[in-house]
Amino acid sequence: MNFSIRQRRAGVLLFLICSAGFLPAQENRGRSPQLDKTPIAAKTKPNIVLMLTDNLGYGELGVYGGGILRGAPTPRIDKLASEGMRLLNFNVEAQCTPTRSALMTGRFPIRSGTYEVRGVGAPDKPEGLTQWEITIAELLSAQGYATGMWGKWHLGSTEERFPTHQGFDEWYGIPRSYTESMWPDSNETNSLWPSVGAKQGWNANVVSPEPIFEARKGEKARQVAKLDVAHRRTMEAEITNRAVDFIKRNATTGKPFFAYVAFSLVHMPTLPNPEFAGKTGNGDWADCLAEMDHRTGRILDAIKQAGIEDNTLVIFTSDNGPEATHPWEGDSGPWRGTYFTAMEASLRTPFIIRWPGKVPASKVNNEIVHVVDLYTTLAHVGGSEVPKDRPIDGVDQLDFFQGKQENSNREGFPAYVSDRLSAVKWRNWKMHLFWQENMYDPPQKLPLPKIINLLTDLKEQRDVNMANTWVRQPMEKIISEFEASLQKYPPIKPGTPDPYVPQK
Repeated sequence: MNFSIRQRRAGVLLFLICSAGFLPAQENRGRSPQLDKTPIAAKTKPNIVLMLTDNLGYGELGVYGGGILRGAPTPRIDKLASEGMRLLNFNVEAQCTPTRSALMTGRFPIRSGTYEVRGVGAPDKPEGLTQWEITIAELLSAQGYATGMWGKWHLGSTEERFPTHQGFDEWYGIPRSYTESMWPDSNETNSLWPSVGAKQGWNANVVSPEPIFEARKGEKARQVAKLDVAHRRTMEAEITNRAVDFIKRNATTGKPFFAYVAFSLVHMPTLPNPEFAGKTGNGDWADCLAEMDHRTGRILDAIKQAGIEDNTLVIFTSDNGPEATHPWEGDSGPWRGTYFTAMEASLRTPFIIRWPGKVPASKVNNEIVHVVDLYTTLAHVGGSEVPKDRPIDGVDQLDFFQGKQENSNREGFPAYVSDRLSAVKWRNWKMHLFWQENMYDPPQKLPLPKIINLLTDLKEQRDVNMANTWVRQPMEKIISEFEASLQKYPPIKPGTPDPYVPQK
């Protein structure tokens, strides 16, 4: 895409953000008609550091009941939780790509054609976000923020859909999945793994290895390495070093920044850096947990040492529930299931937010928040309004995070697995429409919805539909309102090429 097109698109972005039109009420459910950005706009804009771990289950961190139970304490992350708010009911999408799409756009991924993990598409059917989508990085960039990302993107494998074409000033990482790091080693004959064999195993001439890119806005991405197991082991250190450098650089300029740190751990293959291998004495998984805690600590130390701790909002969370593939299975704490399902173990992940003097310390809450809400909330924090020409599903949670209100601005949401509406959550109730406990199980459409009371049945074992048929009404309202929205604003189909123009 040439620069003139990008410049025209930037002008359109500013027009959309500043336009006075509003979506119908059903498209802004739970959100005030106008964002109140006066208190923040009148002061120095805060920095935003968003640390997104990969497939970190609910039961892994010490503060969520894991830590030493999983072989390694997590003191730095636990301390971060004591300095801010910790959520018990933070919800994500069922797969990697959908969650990252929801985070970037504030829209449920069924709208964006990003509702499932896909491989490299054909040239005329690329995977990932269309250029029409407006990311949180673009909103913040338009407000004068420096923007950087490090780690897995998973929202497009072509140059035009890389992060540096979606609002980020710089990026280092991979376009797809760490699973592909196993390809070059699948023919290895000197390991404990059964060798596939050079004759029938992976061949770079048939399928290219996944590249590791370095990119800056306005320049073509440069391949700096090929992803293999060796590079997979060192990715966390590289991601952290680059993020720390970005924080230090921008702290000296006084320019506000948005740092999106997409950690690689604990995605399969769950392998520690050689520096941490054997450190805990409790195996690779525990070593990886110790490494994650250390890397997180380095990010927090960089913020403190730069003297910007009080003006920096920090979020630590995960894109999905725990791994389900042997031998890298994760732990979901009290919840049942795996990712790639609509079970609570798939939807609920750790979430910690710290903003000294703004977010109350040592606060724990079980109110529903969804990953799409971060888009709208961070836009408010950065002094931006969300686009008005499209449905935005995220609701502004800033007052809730700041302790100005006890309740979240969200009561529920539809839970899709791929393109299947599999469940609905409303308050502490849940309605399953499909049943699937494990990602490798076939989803089964239920003849009658299964109703779960999530306060009395954390394992989702008892259907209480017959005694609580009333609860279906508010959840069916969520479905009908969302389906009406999809009718009014038809979803983008997967593989839609750029330029995309919405149907009139």
